[in-house]
Amino acid sequence: MNAQNPGLDVRAAFEAHGSALLGFAVNALRDHGLAEDCVQETFLRAWRSRAHFDPSRGSLRTWLFAIERRVILDVFRARERTPRLVPQSDVAEPAGSGPDVLERLHIVEGLARLSAEHREAVVAIHLTGCSYAEYSATSGVPVATLRTRVFYALRALRTHLDEGDPTDD
Repeated sequence: MNAQNPGLDVRAAFEAHGSALLGFAVNALRDHGLAEDCVQETFLRAWRSRAHFDPSRGSLRTWLFAIERRVILDVFRARERTPRLVPQSDVAEPAGSGPDVLERLHIVEGLARLSAEHREAVVAIHLTGCSYAEYSATSGVPVATLRTRVFYALRALRTHLDEGDPTDD
């Protein structure tokens, strides 16, 4: 969409990408209601800035995920500004319990950029713990194909993670 044709078919965009955006937000925020609000805000911002969308720079999906990433970061920043009722030192958080929120968001964003087949293979093999043979039996995809998918998916994830600091906008 460009300045001459600022039309954005929000309904079609939502049908095509809404569930992926919701999954991305739920994963990042761990709050389904707040994630729904973020998806709504994402489409509102997309509608308002529809004249700035340039398909030569990236797909509609990539553009929507970039907007949603900024919406989610805004939510985290707003949480930081909100006064806490309980002093931070009283909240028990296990040390080294995993990547920080922005790093997790960056990882989830990388997974969202993968094709469905590549993402499913990586999640099944590396996150769920299925063996290649088990996943092959359930999916009907040959083991060699799964190994290739996982190889290329991990390479794409590495490239995404090496692109820079997850806090860069």
